[in-house]
Amino acid sequence: MSRYNKPVNFKTKDILLQAVVLAGTIALLACFIPRDHSFLQYELNHPWPYSQIIPDFEFPILKSDEQLAHERDSIHELYEPYLQLLPLVESAQLNRFRSDFRQLNPQEYPVAYRSFIEGRLRQAYERGIISNSDREVLIGDSVHNVQVYYGIEAQSRSLARLLTQKEAYESLLADTDTLGYSSQKLKKLNLNQYLEPNLSYDKAKSEAEWKGLEEGLLTSSGMVMAGQSIVDRGQMVDEKTYLILKSYEHALDQQRRQGTDDDLQLAGQVLYIAVICLGLLLYFDLFRRDYVSSLRSVTLLLTQLLLFPLLTNILVSHGMIMVYLIPYAMLPIFVRVFMDSRTAFITHMATILLCSMTLKYPYEFLVTQFVAGLAAIYSLRELSTRSQIIRTAILVTVASLLVYLSIDLLHGRTLMKGDGIMPIEWNYYKHIMISGTLLLFSYPLMYFLEKIFGFTSNVTLVELSNINSDLLRKLSEVAPGTFQHSMQVANLAAEVALKIGAKSQLVRTGALYHDIGKIQNPAFFTENQAGSINPHDQIDNRQSAQIIIRHVSDGEQLAERHRLPRVIRDFISTHHGRGLARYFYVSYQNAHPEEEVDPEPFRYPGPNPSTAEQAILMMADAVEASARSLKDYNEETIGALVDRIIDAQMAQGFFVDCPITFKDIKLAKEVFKEKLKIVYHTRISYPELKKKDEGAEGSVVTPQLPTA
Repeated sequence: MSRYNKPVNFKTKDILLQAVVLAGTIALLACFIPRDHSFLQYELNHPWPYSQIIPDFEFPILKSDEQLAHERDSIHELYEPYLQLLPLVESAQLNRFRSDFRQLNPQEYPVAYRSFIEGRLRQAYERGIISNSDREVLIGDSVHNVQVYYGIEAQSRSLARLLTQKEAYESLLADTDTLGYSSQKLKKLNLNQYLEPNLSYDKAKSEAEWKGLEEGLLTSSGMVMAGQSIVDRGQMVDEKTYLILKSYEHALDQQRRQGTDDDLQLAGQVLYIAVICLGLLLYFDLFRRDYVSSLRSVTLLLTQLLLFPLLTNILVSHGMIMVYLIPYAMLPIFVRVFMDSRTAFITHMATILLCSMTLKYPYEFLVTQFVAGLAAIYSLRELSTRSQIIRTAILVTVASLLVYLSIDLLHGRTLMKGDGIMPIEWNYYKHIMISGTLLLFSYPLMYFLEKIFGFTSNVTLVELSNINSDLLRKLSEVAPGTFQHSMQVANLAAEVALKIGAKSQLVRTGALYHDIGKIQNPAFFTENQAGSINPHDQIDNRQSAQIIIRHVSDGEQLAERHRLPRVIRDFISTHHGRGLARYFYVSYQNAHPEEEVDPEPFRYPGPNPSTAEQAILMMADAVEASARSLKDYNEETIGALVDRIIDAQMAQGFFVDCPITFKDIKLAKEVFKEKLKIVYHTRISYPELKKKDEGAEGSVVTPQLPTA
């Protein structure tokens, strides 16, 4: 069992929340992933990249959109929409005119005017009057002729001969002055009130006519029989083959729409996604329960687990991009940097398995991305510099190119073109190289992920461990003894972390900042006292203990003010755990033997360490500080000191809440003993220069230095 897999007592609401998140993930992926699997990536005049296709049913070869558009243009010349003739409109308006004309002054408007106007009105209605809206509809359809019907009879007329109400009015007044009729008198009659549309656009009859013409248009240009080979791997996709492939996809889609395959495929997809997600949960239950109980870890994993499958589906389904352009290796890079290698590999495999659902032939994709993920994880065992991302991008690209080349060679494809030889499709290799280049954006994206999810990468830790940073520089100036102590603790703790497989850079950075609270009262700590004056001599042991203990809370406040990551602030609060300021506690007891002393005022606020790195820092801090008080530095005294301090910490239960083993503690003791012996080794006593002859001035003998 993993050291990080300490049992977690989940409450009922936590289990329900996990179930809801799991169900939501499955539902979201199932909704967005297509159920026809017909999104094949192929291009006209390019080799077919997949295996041979032999349909088990016959289907028609559909014409191309260009062919259909051309034929539709041809039948459009034959299309004549229908207009209904309304003869009652003409008779009603003529009767209105006669009735109104009788009311006019016969001296001003003789009978000849009535006959002239009636004739002009009949001519306009015979040509046909149409409304402006109907005229715009017909012009928009690029119509030249129309069918005017009344009853069962229909007559073809030119659209250009039909009049709008405005045009009909203008025709009434045309050339009236030359014919002896005053146009001014005619305008006074307001003749446009007798002009109403007598032709009405019949939309239903017109659409039926167009539908009939379209039904007569053949959408196919042949048939493909069941068992007939459509295309084989390496064969060039010419125009005819391209149309057949499109027709095959259309036929598959029609079959699915007609049957119940959609429901079955949906059930299959849900089951497939559920199995992968449950397998991922099983991994976390067996090895990393600490991630399941961490909201930021769950959020990061779910975001990436959903993002890449959804992005793959959206881009591929719309034919916008080849899947090899997507930098899938970013996922294991981020998970490896913020979590661990094993989780990065498992999450990467689950993600590419979900992404493969979108693809028709996922074998090449799965193998390529599997190797790319392994290369990314291997190359980022310890990210600390920008150059490592460049190295990772190169390694991932080279590994992906080699594995895809091996697959091509296994399928009999060759580097050179020739008759009957299937050449390698180099576009895929270009896409893989572009994807490798996009991996370089992992470095700036890592910064945003840190801010969004609250993680801290090794790059950030390296930047924080720079002793020229504002906070560490101030510590070295105000409390130089504490600064030197922190440096020693950082070196000791980092060595132990490397020995037991913990995060060495994390514990090194945490050690540099664990005592920054001593900046506030540096003189109260012995390592910063230059002379014989000790300010604790002037105050009570209780007050001294409170000042010493307060360096933890002061350190947390300074860390928060300087925006140090949460993971570093945790080292400040846990490096003493719930221990006692023992010197002042014992001193107070000795000074008050008759009093039962309450230990709580002398106790650090804690909490106790919860990670292996925090436990290492607690041990290193106590060992390094106590080692300074030794009078004799030899193997026995150093070994006894290390054993006594760490055994006391274990006895007080400081490590019960963190994933550190007895073996780890044994190795830590060995490292401390070895390193402290080197730090406090016995120096060689150099001999003084002596005169060769006391009576001869300036004559000296150079002593021989001792050899190792």
